[in-house]
Amino acid sequence: MSEHANTIYYTLTDEAPALATASFLPIVRRFAAAAGIEFKLTDISLAGRVLSGFPEFLDDKQKAEDGLAFLGQLTQDPHCNFIKLPNISASVPQLKKCIAELQAQGFALPDFPENPQTDEEKDIRQRYGKTLGSAVNPVLREGNSDRRAPKAVKAFVRKYPHSMGEWSKASRSHADYMRGGDFFSSEKSFVADKAMNVRLEFVSEAGDVEVKKELALEKGEVLDGMFMSRQALRDFFEATLEEAKDTGVMWSLHVKATMMKVSHPIVFGHAVTVFYKDLFDKHGETFDRLGVN
Repeated sequence: MSEHANTIYYTLTDEAPALATASFLPIVRRFAAAAGIEFKLTDISLAGRVLSGFPEFLDDKQKAEDGLAFLGQLTQDPHCNFIKLPNISASVPQLKKCIAELQAQGFALPDFPENPQTDEEKDIRQRYGKTLGSAVNPVLREGNSDRRAPKAVKAFVRKYPHSMGEWSKASRSHADYMRGGDFFSSEKSFVADKAMNVRLEFVSEAGDVEVKKELALEKGEVLDGMFMSRQALRDFFEATLEEAKDTGVMWSLHVKATMMKVSHPIVFGHAVTVFYKDLFDKHGETFDRLGVN
């Protein structure tokens, strides 16, 4: 039998769940002990993940186990059990605040490099990058974020449907989407018919080529790429804002800026500058001087 069969791993995370753990976990441990079940605490908090990523900057007493990697290995054991509490999907400002707090507590962590230039700075940025966004769930789900309901749940809902009430046909609420220039319209896929090396290039308006990344593909691998037009996005925001004003409907935007941590913060930035277009046109020089982005 697996050594983990009588153990439940309980995750230490961040903020409110961490506070709840302080009072709830001792109670759970007391009840579980009567059944011969041990609860072990595993740190996957943002601070814990940051510390585990930079052992060479810390003394022996400060070094932290990589709890996330440990739980990731446990997922391969069919007898393992762990309780995963909600954890923070950190943005860059949250990460930088976490680093500053740890540095203030005596942990000699490197600063987060905004614009890495040297190989050392690029390595530090890459390691910090592993803690950003939805970094935990993909590891514990083995890369699978499938949230489709099981057949038993679907059957229950069909048998006992939940009444949603009447939806007025006069309601003007609706979801809108881009008709072109978005990721969907530009997506292209390529299947490698043999092993090969490929490059991701940025070509400027002047025709200058900058190699952003080089990849080695194996036969049968799928390479998928897409882009979004900045102007098409801004035109879409302007059109939907005007429509919302004309019809008296509240305009809202749904983004996943921590899961889609590269593209969606940019999308949100364009939404802000379009929404406050008159303000940015009038005070653009001042905003540039203050570093507003």
